[in-house]
Amino acid sequence: MSSNRRHSCFCWAWSWLWALLLATAAWGRASESLRADYTREGLKLQSDDGDFTAVVNARAQVRSSWPFSRRPRTAQQFDAENKHDLRLRRARLKASGQAGAPWIEYGYEHDLIDGRLLDLRVDIGPKWLRLRAGQWKADYSRERVDSSGELQLVDRSIVNRPFTIDRQKGAMALGRVGEDERWDSQYFAGVFTGHGRSLSPEQTTPGAADDGEPLWMLRYQWNALGGGVEFSQSDLERSATPRLSMAVGASGNSSRYTRFSSGGGGQLEGFDPGSPGRYRIRQQVEDVAFQYRGFSAQHEFHWKSIFDHVRATRTELRGSYTQAGLFPSVWTKRIPEQLEVAGRFAFVDRRGSGERNTLREFSAAVNWFFDGHRHKLSAQLSRYSLQGTTGARRSTPAFRAQWDLTL
Repeated sequence: MSSNRRHSCFCWAWSWLWALLLATAAWGRASESLRADYTREGLKLQSDDGDFTAVVNARAQVRSSWPFSRRPRTAQQFDAENKHDLRLRRARLKASGQAGAPWIEYGYEHDLIDGRLLDLRVDIGPKWLRLRAGQWKADYSRERVDSSGELQLVDRSIVNRPFTIDRQKGAMALGRVGEDERWDSQYFAGVFTGHGRSLSPEQTTPGAADDGEPLWMLRYQWNALGGGVEFSQSDLERSATPRLSMAVGASGNSSRYTRFSSGGGGQLEGFDPGSPGRYRIRQQVEDVAFQYRGFSAQHEFHWKSIFDHVRATRTELRGSYTQAGLFPSVWTKRIPEQLEVAGRFAFVDRRGSGERNTLREFSAAVNWFFDGHRHKLSAQLSRYSLQGTTGARRSTPAFRAQWDLTL
C-alpha cells in the first residue's frame, strides 16, 4: 500500500472513529433521561441536566423549472429542446446539538432522495480553538457553506459548480477570537482526503483513492464591524447596526478530479476521467457579505488553476458573482413585510489550450417568507449566455419557482 493511500485511509478512519465514539457516548448519556419538545427550531431533545441536546429537522424543496432542469453550460445544452421540469429537488433529515458538554458539538445530515449520508461531523474544544472531524461542507467559500434552504435566490450562482470544494472527509482546526469587537476574526485550516463526499460507484476499484496528495484548505474571515454576517442569506432580522464580513481563502491538491459536488468527485466539461494524481489544482477566493436594515449583499471572486500531468496543459478559470436583496417594507409600509426582492450577476471565464469561453448569468428573484427561511416561496427569472473562442454567443432565458419547507 502506497504512503498516499495509507494517509487517506488513516484520515478517513480517524475522522469516523471520533464521530462514532462521541455519538455512542452521547446516546448512552441521553438515554438516562430525555425530554422532547417541538419548538420553532424543530424537534428538540434534551437531557434533564442539559448536557445532551439535539435539534432534528426535516426539509423538503419542490422546484418547477423551464426550459431546462439544470442550467446550461455547453453549446449543446443551450441548443437542447425546451421542456418543463417539476420535481422534489431536495429532501433532507438533519440533526445537530451538543454531546455531553457545551464544548462537544455534532452535526448530521442525510439525503432522503438518493439515500446518501451528506454530513457527519464532531466539534471538540472551546470557541477560540476547535477540532472538527468527519464529513461536511469544507468552510472554503461563503455561497457553498450557505445552506440551500437559506439562499436568497432559488439556487446558487453559476460560480459555485467549478470552484467549490464541497463536502470532504477529514479534519480541521477552526476558531473565533474577539467576538463582537472590531478585531472579531474567524479562521479555518483543514486537511481532507480530497475525494469529495465519496467515490463514485464506477471508481470504487483497487487504488481508486491512491491520489497524489491530500486536499488542504485555509480561510480567514474578519468581521470588521463586530458581529459579522452568518452563513445565511437575506437580512431577515432587519439588522439595527451594520454587519460586515470579509474573507480570503486558498485550497489545493492533486487528484483524479477537477470539481466536487454533493455526489462526490467529478470532472468539469472538457476534462477526461482522471488517473490518480493526474490533475493538480490551486485556487483562491475572496468574499464579502454585508447586512443592514433589511438590505443584504454578498460577493465572491475566484481564481483556479488546473494542470493536467498527462497532457501537460494548464487551464485557468476566473469567476465572480455579486448579489443583493432588499425588503422594501423597511422603506415603505405599503409593501408587505414578507416580500423580498433580489438580483445577481455572475460570470465564469475559462482559458486553456488556445480556447476561451465565458458563461454569464443575470438573475432577478422575489421571495415570500411565511416563516423566515423555514417556509418560503421563491420565483427567479434568469438569462444565461455563453460566448466561445469564435465569438459566437448563445443566450437563453430561464424561469424557476420553488417552495421550501422545514419542519
